[in-house]
Amino acid sequence: MGAPEYVPGHGLLAGRTAVITAAAGAGIGGATARRFLEEGARVVIGDAHPRRTKESVQSLAAEFGADRVAGTPCDVTDEEQVQELFELAERSHGRLDIVVNNAGLGGTAELTEMTDAQWDKVIDVTLNGTFRCTRAALRRLYATGEGGVIVNNASVLGWRAQAGQAHYAAAKAGVMALTRCAALEAAPHGIRVNAVSPSLAMHPHLAKVTSDELLEELTAREAFGRYAEPWEIANVIVFLASGYSSYMTGETVAVSSQHA
Repeated sequence: MGAPEYVPGHGLLAGRTAVITAAAGAGIGGATARRFLEEGARVVIGDAHPRRTKESVQSLAAEFGADRVAGTPCDVTDEEQVQELFELAERSHGRLDIVVNNAGLGGTAELTEMTDAQWDKVIDVTLNGTFRCTRAALRRLYATGEGGVIVNNASVLGWRAQAGQAHYAAAKAGVMALTRCAALEAAPHGIRVNAVSPSLAMHPHLAKVTSDELLEELTAREAFGRYAEPWEIANVIVFLASGYSSYMTGETVAVSSQHA
């Protein structure tokens, strides 16, 4: 079964300002930045790759307008760079409404072969990075008192097991737990915190680091017999960021048939 036709924008995020991490590539973050712009939002892109960040900002600005796109290199393991990302949103657009924590790092290693450094790096980017950005976002959103939305990128591996993925699965399970706790704390401030949980969304980087055999095996598990396009995950992020999900918080939405 092939991918469906691309869904046009409907202005669901008109007038909103969104910060999106790891948004300069061809994966879910980049697709989310584009979808948000198509839905009328202003976006601020953060990404750990400076050249790619600059090129993405220039490309999106040429298409959607320079007044709607800004960006800066941001390694989510660096608190100073996280602060600069959020300060850029305030300088560029004068407000903050939505934060999408998309930055994450995977890898494959059996537990008996996994080093402390491998474990720590995946946890620091994927879980600690989501924490740092959520903390920065909530401090600013609390101060403005105008509500807001945070959407975290989790994974089906936060629910189910896969050999060689202990560090990544633990990090994504932590993102889910962080989402639930942050949602309870933020609710009195009118702020919603949810997560998406994709399984297999294909993009060039994933294709480079995953064998054809494993991709074939993972694809065969999917109900539709294919991987997701990154924009299909971005569509659900748009939903969670929009008013259509106004009564949802603390939820992790599976964008897959693989949540159990």
